[in-house]
Amino acid sequence: MSIIQNFTKKIAAVAVAAAALSAAAAAVEARPLDVIKQSGEVVIGVFSDKAPFGYVDSQGKYAGYDVYFGDRLAKDLGVKVKYISVDPASRVEFLVTDKVDIILANFTVTKDRAEKVDFALPYMKVALGVVSPESAVITDVKQLDGKTLIIAKGTTAEPYFEKNHPKVKLQKYDQYTDAYNALLDGRGDAFSTDNTEVLAWALVHKGFKVGIPSLGDLDTIAPAVQKGNKGLLDWINQEIVNLGKENFFHQDYAATLAPVYGKTSNPDDLVVEGGKL
Repeated sequence: MSIIQNFTKKIAAVAVAAAALSAAAAAVEARPLDVIKQSGEVVIGVFSDKAPFGYVDSQGKYAGYDVYFGDRLAKDLGVKVKYISVDPASRVEFLVTDKVDIILANFTVTKDRAEKVDFALPYMKVALGVVSPESAVITDVKQLDGKTLIIAKGTTAEPYFEKNHPKVKLQKYDQYTDAYNALLDGRGDAFSTDNTEVLAWALVHKGFKVGIPSLGDLDTIAPAVQKGNKGLLDWINQEIVNLGKENFFHQDYAATLAPVYGKTSNPDDLVVEGGKL
């Protein structure tokens, strides 16, 4: 082996070692269940701009379907709750770095995500939807070929369109608010995210319509914890089973989603009780 080849090999080894050290430093061990209880506070990551699932209301308080659930988790844990706002793309990072104990941010279960975090039992089911201006409504995904579709980074819409519809031009945003503003401003032809979300948004924004109410596979939404945090995961799973016995998630729907959807949606199309589909 030449001196140059040997030097190159050593540099590569150092780079690999440095990357491993960096990854190890970034990962922070999660707080186990007993530590959370002893601290008197559970930290939950939610959205702050995705009404009616997770948002900040006019009084500056977190509200929505996920927050209603989070409040109950804290109550049954016997602790106070601290909500932290997350972006779609930061949900995994916030768990890995122990910035939050639990993610309740409309987190769709996927194979890729399940390799990085541990998902509990589902409490909701969802597919993708596409909302667009009524003046040029998109009713078929083929109509998007060559057009600009707005998406939020880190959502299931991103890999779905990249894999299945490469002819669609994706315009990506970190925040849901920015994505919706882009649609309102006419910077894109349509916007795609969870169908439950776009249906709710279109109901309060005149001039827009969900022309594609269901796209792709029917997925589930579930709480997530840092990988390996078994005690907390087991507790959440049992909690979801217990809550199902009292029809809790239908109560959650009635309190947070029914005022938005009205009679346009059947709660059984969305709600999962006791973790059973």
